[in-house]
Amino acid sequence: MSMPVGDVLPELIVLGGGVIVLLFALFAPRPRQSWAALLALVPLAAATALIIGRIGGPQQTTFAGTYALDGAAAWAKLIILGVTFLVVILSRPWFQQDPRHGEYYTLLLFSALGAVLLAGAADLMELILGILLSSATGAVLAAYHRRSKAAGEAAIKYYLLGALSNGALLYGTALLFGLGGTTTFEELRAALAGAPAGWVLPVALGLMLAGLAFKMGAAPAHAWMPDVAEGAPAPVAAFLTVAPKVGALVALGRLAAVLPESEVGWRALVAGISALTMTLGNLAALRQDNVRRLLGWSAVSQTGYALMAVVALGESSLAIPGLLYFLVAYALANLAAFAVVIELRGLGDRTAYTGLVRSRPVLALALALAFLSFIGIPPLAGFAGKLVLFGAVIEAGYAWLAAVAAVNTVISIAYYAHVLGPAFFEESRMPQPVLAPSGAAVAAVGAAAVLLVGLTGGAFLDWLEGARLLPW
Repeated sequence: MSMPVGDVLPELIVLGGGVIVLLFALFAPRPRQSWAALLALVPLAAATALIIGRIGGPQQTTFAGTYALDGAAAWAKLIILGVTFLVVILSRPWFQQDPRHGEYYTLLLFSALGAVLLAGAADLMELILGILLSSATGAVLAAYHRRSKAAGEAAIKYYLLGALSNGALLYGTALLFGLGGTTTFEELRAALAGAPAGWVLPVALGLMLAGLAFKMGAAPAHAWMPDVAEGAPAPVAAFLTVAPKVGALVALGRLAAVLPESEVGWRALVAGISALTMTLGNLAALRQDNVRRLLGWSAVSQTGYALMAVVALGESSLAIPGLLYFLVAYALANLAAFAVVIELRGLGDRTAYTGLVRSRPVLALALALAFLSFIGIPPLAGFAGKLVLFGAVIEAGYAWLAAVAAVNTVISIAYYAHVLGPAFFEESRMPQPVLAPSGAAVAAVGAAAVLLVGLTGGAFLDWLEGARLLPW
């Protein structure tokens, strides 16, 4: 069998870049460790350029049907690599005083690679590989501030929840393989369609959902996300609340196509998880006075909204473009918000943001645009993203889920306003020292992109309309 290496050239470039960065970090003197950040940007840019060149090309699987090269995978990879690129820029000043932080960029590249593999996985073994690579590196990244108790606690929770969830995923994979006699999604789809009804298939689905829920930050495996957002290094928090989520949501969409709905009722199950996730995230965020922890719970709620697209797969033509558009909007807003946090040296206490518009107007405006996009205020990208998701689930016959999402959107206004109100309408209570100009630059770019993507929402959605999510 031929080996179409060119099909996975972007992934190989990221892999090779991670190895090169590691070798550089091993031999570079301590004053030169920060150069590893610049070295890490090269493979990310090269891989991104290759993927952009493939958009609009043939949408198919490769390597004997184990890896997808479709529109959904391409866009998910662009989001993941773009997020990683900006996180590298944010990380350089954050870790500047760490004398041996060069290896950090290797872990970041490998974690991004795991999320990329997850987005393209069209095979059970490929799915496991992507999740394990993303999880193992994510736990180390969360604990990178070795002397920080908060980072240690966040990493332990991430690791333990990940170990339990990934174990469940492995058991579910074994059950699916036993039922279908194959690991590729396309062949599983045909095999499971004629599988006898029983308890095995629903149990397999439940176990696999538990594993993917961990990567998405969805209930019931969501508890790590606010702890990581608060305790992990802020650039790591910005990465872990986006990149694995994107890969896992696309992977869940692929897995859903494999399962016979009449036998397991997966659509109703995902709808229940969606409603529970967004409600838990929003209600918990109402009680937060720490902005970083609030962003963690906000990330949980955003997962709930994104799962609405999975519910509508196969029933609405809006599902796939809606999912991709929403993920773009979420990634941009989340990066802008965390860039503000990073620029303010990781301060989480809400009082530290009081009067921000007077002392740091660019940061205040970026934070406001990010939060308003999370809510779904026009003309920002989050508005169009939610609107399309609402239309998709209503078309799929789940109007009640759209109603739940609308109520949760109203609830979310309260906790975002809890931060923005003092930031814009009160006097500063304490000095607001900044870290480096790069944080403000990323915040401004992210906020401007949120506005631009929102203003061009119709054209952007038309561009995404042809994207497929094989084996759908």
